[in-house]
Amino acid sequence: MLDPSPTTREGTGPYRWRWLILVVMLVAEIMDLLDASIVNVAGPALEESLGATPVGLQWVIGGYALTLGAGLVLGGRLGDRYGRRRMFLLGLAAFTATSLLCALAPNIGSLIAFRLLQGTAGALLLPQGLGLLRENFSGAELTKVFGIFGPVLGLGGIIGPVLGGGLIESDLFGLGWRSVFLVNLPIGIAALVVAARFIPTKPGDRTLRVDLVGAGLIVASCALLVLPLNQGQEDGWPLWTWLSMAGSALGFALFALHQRRTAAAGREPLVTPGLLRKPAFTVGLGGIALFFAGLVGTQLVLTLYLQIGRHFTAGEAGVGNLPLALGTAIGGAVSGAFLADRIGRKVLQIGPLVQFLGAVLLWFELDGRGTDSFSVLDIAPGVVVAGIGSGMVIAALFSFLLAAVDDHEIGSASGVLSAVQSVGGSVGVAVFGSVFFDRAGEGDFTGGFRNALVVQMCLLAAFLAITFLLPAKGRPEDEQHAAPAAPAPVAADV
Repeated sequence: MLDPSPTTREGTGPYRWRWLILVVMLVAEIMDLLDASIVNVAGPALEESLGATPVGLQWVIGGYALTLGAGLVLGGRLGDRYGRRRMFLLGLAAFTATSLLCALAPNIGSLIAFRLLQGTAGALLLPQGLGLLRENFSGAELTKVFGIFGPVLGLGGIIGPVLGGGLIESDLFGLGWRSVFLVNLPIGIAALVVAARFIPTKPGDRTLRVDLVGAGLIVASCALLVLPLNQGQEDGWPLWTWLSMAGSALGFALFALHQRRTAAAGREPLVTPGLLRKPAFTVGLGGIALFFAGLVGTQLVLTLYLQIGRHFTAGEAGVGNLPLALGTAIGGAVSGAFLADRIGRKVLQIGPLVQFLGAVLLWFELDGRGTDSFSVLDIAPGVVVAGIGSGMVIAALFSFLLAAVDDHEIGSASGVLSAVQSVGGSVGVAVFGSVFFDRAGEGDFTGGFRNALVVQMCLLAAFLAITFLLPAKGRPEDEQHAAPAAPAPVAADV
């Protein structure tokens, strides 16, 4: 009989069942990636089944990313205090349970609420993964673990829309869109059983105080930002939307001030205050928000255009995302294997220029041809080129941002970058969805897509300007691996 002795490590040597821990961590990360992108192809199905409006669809997709990003840093701190194994199991159980609730949602309001809860569960679950791996692997093995981690996570992001489209179109047991959430149940339960049996316990630091005031400021500020961006277009941008966004900016400023005062008082802040005094890092946060807002928002608009504008089925729209996935994979491989080490920061400047070229090419590929004569091959060249540019940036972005911080700050910096990435994606869903539906509501789907491309070009120009403020060289991989345990970066939804 197997006896993994989950409460202790086996002597002083490597933990016998450590590779099972890697498998469980990968499963948890892939579940998050699938849920972040798998719903993109469910728009028409949700409209037909639950009467979802464009705003409702934006909340179903972006609400998950919002609560995930707003809670990531707090989730990492809770793991530090109460133990990562305990928080991982709690987060995994909650994520699986909220997936079931999403599948059972009787109306769009309930589905949005359950998606917000699901993102909260993900914020508790995901930050524990990197810390658990660092507790159970070291040296060359840890390097090998990260070598496995990246490609598998990239694959998870790629297959999301394809799997979602296939599940909806196959309509297994008449479940329709509900199957995209039910797929998490067997996976989550199996991962929970394995994790409970094989992940060893390492006590947390109960002397660590969790900054709940700081966490509350972050959640409130994120909500005040995303709420008007989602609702403003439909409501005609009344005064409250502008006051809400102003309140969000004030909330983030109060958070920074609170973190400094917390550290000055000798208590543990959520974010190392030194990070907020580094211009390259703070400006880089704006860059990562701009980049992922454009990336996630454009992917959503591509899917909406194929389904609503060109009447693709969910399965066809999923397959229609493959040119983007292919381009992203090519760009990431070229950047990671050749360019980042040889040309340094220039890879982050070439990437958005290639994306910009792809957006321009896609603009001209879009035309008013009838639905019957349209094929995804008509826009594939522009989509592939844009994907190559985004892949070049994704492969190198985190290492260049982390190069701006000191070694003892990498853990906190990684958590902040992951949170900003996720919230940026949520903002992208709101902004790009509103821009697209502003014209699509009048039947001009091509015009809506083209307007979204203009927004993306503006974001790319702003991101390109920010890259000149980043360090000339990225942080070496061995330095990143040697960093203290921290929330794992959330992989891009590609």
